[in-house]
Amino acid sequence: MCGIVGYIGKKEAFPILIKGLKRLEYRGYDSAGVALLNGNMTVFKKAGKVSDLEKIVDPAHTGANIGIGHTRWATHGEPNDRNAHPHLSQSGDLAIIHNGIIENYSSIKEELTKRGYTFHSDTDTEILVNLIEEVQKKEKTSLDNAVRIALNEVVGAYAIVVLNKNNPDQLIAARKGSPMVIGIGDDEFYIASDASPIIEYTQNVVYLEEQEYAVINRDGTYIIRTLGNVEKSHEIKKLEFSLEMIEKGGFEHFMLKEIYEQPKAIEDSLRGRMNAAQGWIKLGGLNEYINRINKAERFIITACGTSWHSGLIGEYLIEDLARVPVEVEYASEFRYRNPIISESDVVIAISQSGETADTLAAISLAKDNRALIYGLCNVIGSSIARMSHAGSYTHAGPEIGVASTKAFSTQISLITLIALQIAMVKGTIPTSKLREILYELENIPKKIEETLLLDAQIKEIAAIYKDATNFLYLGRGYNFPVALEGALKLKEISYIHAEGYPAAEMKHGPIALIDENMPVVFLATNKSAYEKIVSNVQEVKARKGKIIAVVHKGDTQIRALADHIIEVPETEEILSPLITIVPLQLLAYHIAIMRGCNVDQPRNLAKSVTVE
Repeated sequence: MCGIVGYIGKKEAFPILIKGLKRLEYRGYDSAGVALLNGNMTVFKKAGKVSDLEKIVDPAHTGANIGIGHTRWATHGEPNDRNAHPHLSQSGDLAIIHNGIIENYSSIKEELTKRGYTFHSDTDTEILVNLIEEVQKKEKTSLDNAVRIALNEVVGAYAIVVLNKNNPDQLIAARKGSPMVIGIGDDEFYIASDASPIIEYTQNVVYLEEQEYAVINRDGTYIIRTLGNVEKSHEIKKLEFSLEMIEKGGFEHFMLKEIYEQPKAIEDSLRGRMNAAQGWIKLGGLNEYINRINKAERFIITACGTSWHSGLIGEYLIEDLARVPVEVEYASEFRYRNPIISESDVVIAISQSGETADTLAAISLAKDNRALIYGLCNVIGSSIARMSHAGSYTHAGPEIGVASTKAFSTQISLITLIALQIAMVKGTIPTSKLREILYELENIPKKIEETLLLDAQIKEIAAIYKDATNFLYLGRGYNFPVALEGALKLKEISYIHAEGYPAAEMKHGPIALIDENMPVVFLATNKSAYEKIVSNVQEVKARKGKIIAVVHKGDTQIRALADHIIEVPETEEILSPLITIVPLQLLAYHIAIMRGCNVDQPRNLAKSVTVE
C-alpha cells in the first residue's frame, strides 16, 4: 500500500526521492513527504499528490545526499498534512517513514505520555519513532540497537526507514509483514518498498526477510541482522525487468497498456512450461512435490480480490480435469474462521504482488497445520514466494495499474497448466484431449489480439452507458468468475455500482432490479449451457433491461435478442475466461475515462494491500 524510498550516497537525494515516489504512485496514497539531512533535518510533507508536495518544497533546502521519502495510505488518522510521513521524534533528531500498522500503539502511547512525550499527529508511526528515541536514551545504546529493541516491543506489521540527524552517514531499515528491498549501487544504496524506484539506478538488490533490519552505511557497507541480533548474509539478486517495462510506452494509461500486453504476458507465462506437439507440461515447483500433490485429498485456494476470482476459475479447472475437491477461500476470512487444515491438503496461495497481508497470514496458518503451500505470484523474491514450499511465477512483468488485468490472465494460464499436469499424473485426462487443450492454449494470445481489435466498438458501447448507476454481469460455469471480475473492474475504476452473479441466480433476487435503465452484461460463450443462457437473456429482455452480450463469432440466437453484441473468437470452454475478460476490461476502462476517473490510481485503492 504505502510507498517507501530512501537514498544514501554521493548524488543529490531529493530528485531521486521525488522520482521514486512518483514511481510508487501506483500503489495508492493520499499524502507524501520527504526528510533530508544536510546538517539540519528538513522535512516537507503534504496531503495530496507528489506534485502537490513538490509545490511546497523550498529548493534552497534540498541540498543533501541522504534522505527518505514516503507516500501514505491512511490507516491511523485522516489524510492531512500533519499525519503525512515522515514523522519526527520529540527531539527532532530522528525521522521515520513507515508502512504497516502498529497494533499496540495505544498502550505504548500511554506509557510515553507518562514519560513526558507529546504527539503532533494521530498516527501509530509517531509513537514508534518516539519509542525508538526513548529506548536509545534509556539504554544508552546505538540507534540500530534501539530500533531492534523497540521493534521487539511492538505488535503488528511494518517496513520502516530511520534517518538520524546525529549520524548523516547511516540509514536503518527494517521489515515485518511489509516488503523492503535494498538496491546496491556504486558506494550508494537505494531503499524502497518495491523495485520500481530502484531499477533506473541499479539491478542489484537484496530483499530483507521477515523480522530483519539493515544498517546501511555511506562507506558502501551494510549489515543485516535479525531482531534476535543474529547477523545474516543475503544473496544479491538481479532484477529481471527494465525501466521501459514500467513506462507507459505510448499508451495514455498503464491500465490500457497492460490490457494490450496480455497476449505477450500469457506467452511469457507459458514459455518453456508446455509443448502441445509433444504433449508435455513441466512446472518446476509442481514437479518437486508431485507425489504429495498427487496424493492430496483436497486443494484449498486462498486469495483476495482479482486473485480470488482467478482462484474460482482454478476450482472449476482442477475439479473438472483432475477430479480432486477444491475449496476457494477469501484469505481475510480463512485466517479467522478456525478452518480445518491437514497435512493431506495442498494450499494454493495466489497474489500478484506476493505481499498481500491476509494471504500471507493464511498460508502461515496453513503451514502451521503442515499443509503443502504452493505460491502463485508475479513478483520475484516476494514474501509469498519465499514462504511457499514450491510455486510458480506468472512472469506477467510489472503491473502498475491498480486494477489488475494481465496478472489475472497469467494467473489463469498457470492454474490451467497446474490442473492439466495434475490430471496427467492422475490419469484423468486422455492424451488426445490434453493435446487439444494445449494447442488451444498456445493460440490464446492470437485470439486475444483479435479480441483487442474490438476496442472501438466497445468504446461506442461505453459511451451509451457511461452514466448508468448500476450494472449487472451474468455468466455460467467458467464464465461466472469472469462476471465477478468484470463487475469488480467497473466498480474499481469508474465508481459505478456493479454486481456479478451466476446467470441462473438472477431469478433469486437481482431480477427485481432490472428495468429500462439497467445494463446487463451477459457472458454467453458456454456451449454446455447455451440454451439456458438464452432463456436468461429473454428474461431480462422481457423486463426491458439493456443487454450487452459477449458471444462467439457467428452467434445468431442471442444477436436477435441483445441490444449490443461483442463477438469474440471461439475456444475451448475451459479457456474461455482468457478471452471473455478482455471486452469487460476495455468496457470498464472506457467508461471510467469518459467519467473523468483516474483509472491507474482509483480513489481509496492500493495496488498491494500489505495491511489488514
